Amino acid sequence: MSTKDYVLSNDVPFSEVDCSEAFAALNDAEKKYAHHLSQAAWDGELIILLQTSPESPALFELFYNIFSEHSLSDFKEEALKHVSNDDYSAFLVYAATFLWNSGNYKGFGDTKFLPNLPIEKFEAIIKSSPKYRLQPVHIDTLWNACKNYVYSLTEREKSLGFSESGITTYFSSNCTEEDGKLITDFLKENRMDGYNCRTFKTVNADGKPVYEIRLASVDSGFDASFMLGEKDFRNSKVVVTRGDYSPILAQVCKHLEAAKEFAANSNEKNMLEKYVSSFKTGKLEDHKDGSRFWIRDKGPVVETYIGFIENYRDPAGVRAEFEGFVAVVNKEMSKKYQVLVDSAETFLEKLPWDKNFEKDKFLKPDFTSLDVLTFGSSGVPSGINIPNYDEIRQDEGFKNVTLGNVVPAQLVSKKLVFLKAEDDELLNKNIVKAFEVVVALHELLGHGSGKLLMKNKDGSFNFDSSVINPLTNKPIDSWYNDGETYDTVFQKLSSPYEECRAESVALYLSLENEVMKIFNHEGADAETILYAVWLDMAYKGVKALEFYQPSTGLWMQSHAQARYVIARVLVEAGEGLFTVKETEAGENLLVSLDSSKIRTVGKKAMGNFLRKMQVYKSTADIAKAKEMFDGYSAVTNSGDYKWAAWRDIVMKFKQPRKVLVMSNTFIEGDKVVLKRYKPSAEGMIESYIDRFKNSSLHAKLIELAEKDEKHFKISS
Repeated sequence: MSTKDYVLSNDVPFSEVDCSEAFAALNDAEKKYAHHLSQAAWDGELIILLQTSPESPALFELFYNIFSEHSLSDFKEEALKHVSNDDYSAFLVYAATFLWNSGNYKGFGDTKFLPNLPIEKFEAIIKSSPKYRLQPVHIDTLWNACKNYVYSLTEREKSLGFSESGITTYFSSNCTEEDGKLITDFLKENRMDGYNCRTFKTVNADGKPVYEIRLASVDSGFDASFMLGEKDFRNSKVVVTRGDYSPILAQVCKHLEAAKEFAANSNEKNMLEKYVSSFKTGKLEDHKDGSRFWIRDKGPVVETYIGFIENYRDPAGVRAEFEGFVAVVNKEMSKKYQVLVDSAETFLEKLPWDKNFEKDKFLKPDFTSLDVLTFGSSGVPSGINIPNYDEIRQDEGFKNVTLGNVVPAQLVSKKLVFLKAEDDELLNKNIVKAFEVVVALHELLGHGSGKLLMKNKDGSFNFDSSVINPLTNKPIDSWYNDGETYDTVFQKLSSPYEECRAESVALYLSLENEVMKIFNHEGADAETILYAVWLDMAYKGVKALEFYQPSTGLWMQSHAQARYVIARVLVEAGEGLFTVKETEAGENLLVSLDSSKIRTVGKKAMGNFLRKMQVYKSTADIAKAKEMFDGYSAVTNSGDYKWAAWRDIVMKFKQPRKVLVMSNTFIEGDKVVLKRYKPSAEGMIESYIDRFKNSSLHAKLIELAEKDEKHFKISS
């Protein structure tokens, strides 16, 4: 990628996530419950700044300071005395995009983004702000703390990753991939989950590495009831500490305690108590217990989940980013999802593996359509299947949600490159309907399917010894040992592999007429939606090349890698099912799907691929899974498909991702009111200024960043 590929364009699109109608339907207690939960989620989002890059906290505080206390119109008036309209727009777009991603690396893609104006103009705008005239020393201090990093683009700084090829704050900058593997092995050996920790490496006087595994918690100090003491491990010392993000988590706990006063039932109260306990102590088992109460809370009016949830951005695939969401259940939209849940066991039987590789009992989850009020994260998904804890998902259950007001905000009509005119028209017309089917199948029957074959602590197994591996026709000879999880075995492969499995399930089950009927598609309409589902997936697989980094050979986004792999599987199926052709040398492509072959060639190809994926996952066969998945993930120029060369063409047509603007809630008197914002850079910035106007965390955020800056010294 050239430098220009990292520069934000001024035409970044913005859209509003509108929840006003859903929020208005809540009673006063529900609004207060939602408000306090939202405060917890937004304050918790500050943790992501510390999880993204060393400079992100200072950059956040810089933007907050220069935009606060004065109106944006005053800010603009002063700025335009020194810079052009284009430069001013570029500054606002950069600030808004930074806030949306909770840092200066893309939440979807993990690559750095740069401002579309010269650094001297960027600085001129900062120093023209009314706030600078009032507090020049403070603003200069913040700017100097991040100035050298905003525009810097060394090879290492281009993306998130281990020190060999990227930036990460989940590990100190002297940690390599080998260090990551060592700590993952330590976690496995000591039956310790890594969701809520970071790792910092130092070297003691005798040259021996010392690894600090620091748990996220309000409390500091040692707690022998659940923490490991200092241990020797493979010629190193490992010590577990706690207290990461302490002041931020203290505020999160304060808001959760306030929300508890308005909880609708004992499950919600117990859930919040356990979350608070986990955040205070660093004990992940308490968060698991909170998640157990959460999955028992069926059909709540206000839905929420908060904690260290998704491991996409940890280069080792173990540690999780903080996130919190609050949403209102759309009861009418949720009805069709409940029908899908009720029919789930029938559809699971249609999947291309036998019952030995499926859960002993399908634990029917809550599956609701939500109108999102708050989503504190580095990006908002379209659907969610949580919790991610294997032992809960497999034996106790999970929840599925689709974010009903996010999907239309993300998907708007636009010219789709590389498609025939009729395919462009068909996708634009049917994409929301197709996406609704895919998200539902992906979350419920994708992430919700499949069994992990395990050896228990007492030496027994959760499967019959007579089970035959359908790929080898021999008895099962690999499984998850006690203390192992899917994430610890598959590590950095875990996210793209699982996303690919879920997307593949969605494709495969979209062939079922009864599935389409649930979403009110029958006959010719169902065939149109089916074509749109498959075409969109294959098309996104080609477009996914923009998330591949040739210099490192790494994929920077799990969903993108998953879709590229599926595109490769469909191409490999042959018989003209899915083709990509270069129509103008080095300039354009044509992506085509033969609708007449989806139910035959397509079904067979996806069935065979899915069977392998599931068997490898079920049996913990990381070697075979990696060999297959890496093969399909390769971006080469072999044969007729010049994927590596075509990536350059894809990059020429790269379009900026949409930024979503969300509302805020405020207490006025005894009422909670909702404030909406314009879908624009100005609206995004205003929403964040309002959100953190009365926060006590501004100075604390900088203190936390400064405390650990010694761990993140970057050399080119």
